[in-house]
Amino acid sequence: MAHCTEFAVFTVSKENQARVIELSEQLFTEMNNDRKVLISHEILRKTDNNDEICWHLVWLDEDAVNENAQKWSSFPSSAELESLVGDRLYYGHFMKV
Repeated sequence: MAHCTEFAVFTVSKENQARVIELSEQLFTEMNNDRKVLISHEILRKTDNNDEICWHLVWLDEDAVNENAQKWSSFPSSAELESLVGDRLYYGHFMKV
């Protein structure tokens, strides 16, 4: 089974960063609640722009990504998280070649 890697880059104001990081961690736990679909995750800050945050997620497989996309609005942390995030700069999924 091939894992699927996700990169999501977005802006977050400095005053919201701690809460966004906390909500992100909660969200990752919520996503794994029914079954473990996230193999690993990292929350990264851009080195030359502290307002940019990146999620680096490793999903079980591409089906897990699609399944969680459909469940997004049902996760308790998603609405508040979205309200605190600014621009969505990049979002993509990649498979090993």
